[in-house]
Amino acid sequence: MFYSAGISARVMMTDLNTPFKALRVHQVEKTTVARFDEITLADLSAGQVVIRVAYSCVNYKDALAVTGKGKIMRGFPKVAGIDLSGIVVSSEVPDYAPGDAVLVTGSNIGEITDGAYAEYARVPAEAVVPLPAGLNLREAMALGTAGFTAALALRRMLDNHQTPELGTIAITGATGGVGAIAVNLFKQTGFQVAAITGKPGSEDFLRKLGADEIIDRKTLDLGSKPLETARWGGAVDNLGGETLAYLTRTVRPWGNIGAIGLAQSPTLNTTVIPFILRGVSLLGIYSIDLPRSWRLGLWQRLASDWKPSGLTSLIAPHTISLEEIPAHCEKLIAGQAKGRAVVRIGTDL
Repeated sequence: MFYSAGISARVMMTDLNTPFKALRVHQVEKTTVARFDEITLADLSAGQVVIRVAYSCVNYKDALAVTGKGKIMRGFPKVAGIDLSGIVVSSEVPDYAPGDAVLVTGSNIGEITDGAYAEYARVPAEAVVPLPAGLNLREAMALGTAGFTAALALRRMLDNHQTPELGTIAITGATGGVGAIAVNLFKQTGFQVAAITGKPGSEDFLRKLGADEIIDRKTLDLGSKPLETARWGGAVDNLGGETLAYLTRTVRPWGNIGAIGLAQSPTLNTTVIPFILRGVSLLGIYSIDLPRSWRLGLWQRLASDWKPSGLTSLIAPHTISLEEIPAHCEKLIAGQAKGRAVVRIGTDL
């Protein structure tokens, strides 16, 4: 166990009737406003497991919710934050006991139910994953939904017969959370990787992650024909829009594209030609309503042979406080963030 028995005992003795700090998003005159509130456990949405939050992280979806730039939340007010790791305080189910180290990602917390940006969280039991051996609580949030999503893309592409022999994997949005981890994961799994980025000055960062080739997105000739010269063995796309359309036209026969994000656009203007003449597969990567066996299996891989190298030294080297989340969300929306931000919430854990 990553935590000592003494620390676990101190967590269990915490008075849950005492107010604690939370970053909540409110709706004020049809606009959303994030602010810090003092709340109690009674203010949280229903769930079977209460967790003393140790760490969280900042995903693009979190930034959209906190800044009000995206319609992420369903109902207000709501505690933001879609990922957490921490120690169980109480449980209504036998699967978890006080003192257990756990994590929660991709389970609608911070969207439908209250989320991670608070000292305590109450979550549905089915959302909880035991912290696997090989990860500590901070490392789990260095990965978070971003790392889990990158691993899911890798699994789905491998399941659909993606092999290094098919050629280089193009990864768009390569300096972002999902993209950076995907670069490292695919490289560690034996693939050649081309990192496509719109951020100048990221070459050293991407080389250290494992990128074999770095391409300025602005230099890509996107073309317009139903099929362009086949260039990529496969791709992981975080952008959508015209970049995803370009990938469908340039992936080699039998290659896969893992579609993850829409940072550029949610639209996709392409034809069926790449799919019926080259056998290209477009795989949707959705990390929320996932079979539990997949979720547990992927976390085991991320804690062992798929654990990214440089996870805490390169991908997520910095830790911010709960109070610093709003400023970091603005930075992320403005495209000024590189890699991942881990949030330390449980200061005495």
